Amino acid sequence: MEERNLKVNFYKCGSGSISSKTNIPISFFRKIGVTPEERNIKVKVNEETKQIIIEKDN
Repeated sequence: MEERNLKVNFYKCGSGSISSKTNIPISFFRKIGVTPEERNIKVKVNEETKQIIIEKDN
């Protein structure tokens, strides 16, 4: 398993709400088979373990 420390960027939208973004390395997506043609992913949040899980959506 590969691991990297990344930062989350927070910004204010035009409506005044706050949103967030992070850049995930393309190598991570390649490893799970996400491509420009097959780019759907599923994102899950586990509040108990404080984890965000990203999976390729078949």
